[in-house]
Amino acid sequence: MSKRTANVHVRTQWRPQVSSIAVSIFVALYLLLLMNRSFWSKGWLYLDGRMATIAFFGIGLAALYVALCVSLSVKYAMKPAFILLILASAAMAWFMDRYGVIVDVEMIRNAAETNSAEASHLITPAFLLHLLIYGVLPSMLLVWIRVRHQDFRKKLRTNLVVIFPALAVALIAGLSHAGAYAAATRAHRDWLPTLNPFAPLVTTVQFALRSSAEVNVVAAPIGEDAGVSDSASQRKPRLLVVVVGETARAENFSLGGYVRQTNPELSGKAIYYFRDTTSCGTATAVSLPCMFSVYGRSDYSHEKGRATENLLDVLSHAGVSIEWWDNNTGSKEIAARVPERSLVAREDAQFCADGECQDGILLDELDARIGAVQRDTVLVLHQIGSHGPSYYLRYPQEFRRFVPDCRSAEFSECSQEEIVNAYDNTILYTDHVLAQAIARLEEEQERLDVSLLYMSDHGESLGEYGLYLHGAPYLIAPSEQTHVPFLLWLGTEAQADYSGTCLKAETGPPQSHDNLFHTVLGLMRVETAVRDPQLDLATRCRSRLSG
Repeated sequence: MSKRTANVHVRTQWRPQVSSIAVSIFVALYLLLLMNRSFWSKGWLYLDGRMATIAFFGIGLAALYVALCVSLSVKYAMKPAFILLILASAAMAWFMDRYGVIVDVEMIRNAAETNSAEASHLITPAFLLHLLIYGVLPSMLLVWIRVRHQDFRKKLRTNLVVIFPALAVALIAGLSHAGAYAAATRAHRDWLPTLNPFAPLVTTVQFALRSSAEVNVVAAPIGEDAGVSDSASQRKPRLLVVVVGETARAENFSLGGYVRQTNPELSGKAIYYFRDTTSCGTATAVSLPCMFSVYGRSDYSHEKGRATENLLDVLSHAGVSIEWWDNNTGSKEIAARVPERSLVAREDAQFCADGECQDGILLDELDARIGAVQRDTVLVLHQIGSHGPSYYLRYPQEFRRFVPDCRSAEFSECSQEEIVNAYDNTILYTDHVLAQAIARLEEEQERLDVSLLYMSDHGESLGEYGLYLHGAPYLIAPSEQTHVPFLLWLGTEAQADYSGTCLKAETGPPQSHDNLFHTVLGLMRVETAVRDPQLDLATRCRSRLSG
């Protein structure tokens, strides 16, 4: 035996040889038992702690996981497939266990459409350590061992001997308490989607299929009949600033009754605050396109939104000048056919750092643009607002009024009070930005008919029910993620055109994202067949001036 051969022989002796069946069973149990803390916690709660029911459920799932993993134990493909499952499950377990998120199609879409700066706040040292311990090290162990495979016929026979009995066990276990399992899954739709990693992987495939089908979609025109109802030569040009909030929840707006004074500047303005407003979704990738869509929440889908022109297109058809200014992750194709400007890449030492800018940069842009407005114009300002988990980056030092505030993207390093303090500071800063935007509009009232509308895209969970951040499936989302702030300010010219009594009356009843499309058209006096008068708060109160 040569020296080289002897060295190889010695090295291979240190690598244990394990059968493919044994490896598959180990990986199956590892995934089910160690990567599913959220799933088992919910299962214990939703099955009322009934030991026999839970035990049979666990046995059935274990058998199903074994059958699935054994099915993947194909030579050459086995290790890459198992490593992918282990790494994916470790990553998803972190976000499900730490923030209470559910990885559904819309959550994946939101993640896919984020930018590197935003994503970096979630990739914390604690996350990387978790991924190393629960993902990388088990994967390295899998790479190190030698898997013993049989020839194709023997392997097929051996695998089937394991797979079929495992499926039978899963079926029997499932039927043993079928009524209890069915009742729990019907009553608690957040349970099965946390089954890691297979439930998230299925939704990932669904997202990929839907995305591939949208590649060549062309938006169908709407509102081509749109026109401004009154002559521009007989009045001042209209300027409407639409501020799209980010992650602002209504529960923390003092305008709506929050005990802390988070809106000190806006409270001194003559605004209309709509106290009971609900969002179209719980994540930007859903809510933002839906807000500007002609479809209401009950009719909206991502596919329909992409295949149809939106509010900005209708305004453009009417001859209104449109601009989208983005201080976030983009317009989600809303501004695909109108001018769009990204502010996040600006080199502005006062407001920007590491690929992100605070919303004060929007005020600088407004200062530079407002004096040049000569005709009917709508400026859409997309905030970074209260986007987490790094709330502390969203406001300057002088707005650290609620202290101590959480100064980390890792919530485990902060108390609940510190997290809420940091979030409330973001609302305080949004209050300042909106009030300053209104102040700038007030200075232009001699030559422009000005107004401002603010509406947040979705809310945020701050630990209620064990949830953090946002993106919960809408059917089970708490109000903290769907109850959003919505306010309207009118300049002196516009105030004369609308009934304050009427608008005040509209602030009480429920409103929603459905109102945005039609109310903006009403504020700009745009007449078109696609405007729904029932959802247009502006025209409704303009036609009842005597009220």
